[in-house]
Amino acid sequence: MAIAKAERLMNLALCLLGTRRPLSKRELRESIEAYLEAGSDDSFNRMFERDKDDLRELGLVIETVENLDGEVGYLARRDSNRLPPITLDAEEAAALGLAAKVWQQARLAGAASGALQKLRAAGLPEDVDPYEVHGALEPRIPVHEAAFEPLMLACRDRRPVVFDYRKATAARPEQRHVEPWALECWRGHWYLAGWDRDRGAERVFRLSRITGKVRSRSGRFTAEIPDVVTVRETVASWAGENADRSALIRLRTDAGYPLRAKATAVRELGDGWDELEIPYGHGLDAWLVEFGPDVVVLEPAELRADVVDRLRAVAKG
Repeated sequence: MAIAKAERLMNLALCLLGTRRPLSKRELRESIEAYLEAGSDDSFNRMFERDKDDLRELGLVIETVENLDGEVGYLARRDSNRLPPITLDAEEAAALGLAAKVWQQARLAGAASGALQKLRAAGLPEDVDPYEVHGALEPRIPVHEAAFEPLMLACRDRRPVVFDYRKATAARPEQRHVEPWALECWRGHWYLAGWDRDRGAERVFRLSRITGKVRSRSGRFTAEIPDVVTVRETVASWAGENADRSALIRLRTDAGYPLRAKATAVRELGDGWDELEIPYGHGLDAWLVEFGPDVVVLEPAELRADVVDRLRAVAKG
């Protein structure tokens, strides 16, 4: 089904780009096989309107022109759909090179490599090798979760998804219906930000807690998609980056170095323990659980209770 629609959209785009004059619906229907197979005029009209909207959403500029007889025609002028010349300096090429080296997945690595080859053909300076500039840097964003690729594609295609999700405080997963907005990486963990249809609110999901397969659903998004900056701020808040108070913890000596890097004060207690004051924001309880028996929460009481609840949920499996 997806391949058939992609082929239909491609054929429609080629017709609109290849014509010198506006084409009417009748002419477009006669030129595209999938439209000829439509069962009725109403079925064709609905299909054509959806396809036209999809192409516009993808960035194709489609003009609607009415001739002297009042008949409406459509075309996509090449000059309106042509990108300006691409010029990159050494620093921009280096940034693209680093971005291409980030991904470890073969599928994404191939796409990144192909993109850089197209940029080279489009005018990337010959004396600049985007793979070698700052070659000492080897950025990595590892992805081990099976949910990453289907969610990445769903974010790109704006498709709702369904998956089973186990909260840290729950013994069993529950089904979630989500409109995915974006994937963000924080502290080596991947998070999905999106609209939870069941709860009618934005939510952030850690990919490592998604169980089973991610399943796509038909239909359009029902909630407005915020801008990228707002999404990142939301993920940062849920991942514990935005702190508005402090917490006091005990930490084993020579353990928990990420916590020590965040600490605003450290005091040696002896007997292999230190006392740390660290920023306390949303998500800190989930982070502390990852350090297991090396961390003991002293205060505040609600943070201690949240950590204990999470540890009990993990113990129950």
